[in-house]
Amino acid sequence: MVLTCPVATGRTTQRNGAPGHSRRNLLRAGALVALGGAAVPLTGCDLFDDDQPPAPDPLEPLAAEAAELEGRYRAAIAAAATLADRLTPIADAHQAHAAELRKVIGRPAPSGTPAAGPTVTATDPQGLLAELRQAEQQARENAAKACAAAPGERAALLGSIAAARATHLEVLK
Repeated sequence: MVLTCPVATGRTTQRNGAPGHSRRNLLRAGALVALGGAAVPLTGCDLFDDDQPPAPDPLEPLAAEAAELEGRYRAAIAAAATLADRLTPIADAHQAHAAELRKVIGRPAPSGTPAAGPTVTATDPQGLLAELRQAEQQARENAAKACAAAPGERAALLGSIAAARATHLEVLK
């Protein structure tokens, strides 16, 4: 590109006093615009992005455990319908805990069905209750540990979950 006359922008050039910018200044500005225009599309591609997936949230195992406990209770209800009145509120509580933990985590539950779904091995009501008590005891301990290690904004939720699980243990006696 050859500029033979000054560009009129209110500034005078050195050569003849006419208003405008010098060719050298226009070429510099054009080069900067070209370099800047070439760099902008690069920021949208993966050239400068870090391919690291986000770190897993420390509450992920607790959310998965709540969903697994809900499945255990639903399976126990299906195996022994006489326990439905007693176990349905606990299953609903675990469902609510899993949903609230997922909300705090900010990610939906992993898609797909786990390879080994929640099952109960006992067939009599007392055996089912014993299995559920054992699972609930372990889950209460996990929630208490998570509560102790959690930052303040999460500790209240985790404390509520640990307390609810302790109450579930009393209902299962």
